[in-house]
Amino acid sequence: MMNAKAAVTYATLVVASLSLGYLAGVKNRKVTIPTTSSVAPAAKATQPENSVVEPDGFSDEGGNESDDSDASSDADGDIAALRVEDDDNCKMVLVVRTDLGMTSGKIAAQCSHAALACYKTLQAKNPAVRIILSTADSLDIIFHPQMLRRWERDGQTKVALKCDNEEEMLVMQAQAQSLNLCARSIQDAGRTQIAAGSRTVLGITGPARLVNQITGKLRLL
Repeated sequence: MMNAKAAVTYATLVVASLSLGYLAGVKNRKVTIPTTSSVAPAAKATQPENSVVEPDGFSDEGGNESDDSDASSDADGDIAALRVEDDDNCKMVLVVRTDLGMTSGKIAAQCSHAALACYKTLQAKNPAVRIILSTADSLDIIFHPQMLRRWERDGQTKVALKCDNEEEMLVMQAQAQSLNLCARSIQDAGRTQIAAGSRTVLGITGPARLVNQITGKLRLL
């Protein structure tokens, strides 16, 4: 029989997986053609500066954990400039505050909000790019996939971690944004268990080599 800690972690990762696991990844491709030099970025979707996460209902020990939460971007870095290298693995981490005393259902709902907020942000702000390099006889077209697609191709890795308080969470969010990573913290509407405006979960998505610089010392939820 799973203990409470294992149940929370399992519920968190299952919810995030179900929320995001429906799209297929794309592969890098390289084509050589005789043409003129240019750089042609792929079209970028339109998205509001702050993504608002819609309410979702999750049951925890028979209680309804439906809530409204907003995803806060604060001062984003240049997410569009962040490129993944050929050997990069991308992952998403969901950092949960433990000082709020949230139930497993509440944690699952808030992690789902954070996962979706990161997904929408990357979809809008980190487009795929085709870079055309000139050589003596031809041009090389190198396709750099959108980071979101690389994450999907890598198996949509999601890791639930924990931090002690809001101050620690805000420091990590600022560090992530300074590295141009996608970082979204969730502010609860205060309709169920905790005070309105409380930051509950921080989602960070990007190359593992960069994400680990920020969250590498945190413990699993």
